[in-house]
Amino acid sequence: MIELEGICKDYHTRQGHRRVLDRINLRVRRGEKIGILGRNGAGKSTLIRMISGAELPSAGKIRRDMSVSWPLAFGGAFQGSLTGMDNLRFICRVYGADAKAAEPFVQDFSELGYYLREPVKSYSAGMRARLAFAISMAIEFDCFLIDEIVAVGDSRFHAKCHHELFERRRDRSLIIVSHDPGYIREHCDHAAVLRQGNLHTFDHIDEAYAFYQESVS
Repeated sequence: MIELEGICKDYHTRQGHRRVLDRINLRVRRGEKIGILGRNGAGKSTLIRMISGAELPSAGKIRRDMSVSWPLAFGGAFQGSLTGMDNLRFICRVYGADAKAAEPFVQDFSELGYYLREPVKSYSAGMRARLAFAISMAIEFDCFLIDEIVAVGDSRFHAKCHHELFERRRDRSLIIVSHDPGYIREHCDHAAVLRQGNLHTFDHIDEAYAFYQESVS
């Protein structure tokens, strides 16, 4: 289970103190798929970075009783001077995974060829995203985090990503943050709406969608 209790996130800006998230509570069980809707700038990416552990809350507690991925297709953790393969090995050590077992999968799935042995700083944004997604699939997690729609590469590669995540790993938990209700409907069991720093949870996606429509109108 992943449990967020009283999570707050504050930032200090030139205009003064700003609270982005205010006393957020959320519980995600094994195999559960939850979508979080919100307008651009509502704090969705901030929330998912905190769930992943990439960012710390200003207040509150996050408990994780299952392994959690980084936000998929997010390559911010890469060391640019290292090659793609070196980054894979480093990430595998961090997560306690077998790098040798992961290498063939990443080579095949990412389709980066000899670029895997070139520094990541020479990669385009799309190449970094392919590498990040391939490593995410090579290291097994109990819960996958998705920040907006996973659309890496062309339509063929996108379909491959969709199969790997949503079909082969259909038994895993998912937390998807998006402003696209259709994407939430397609992949989630329940939904919540992030609005003015507060998280409103709903048992039914239609209820969440109606509330979201009110918030953007």
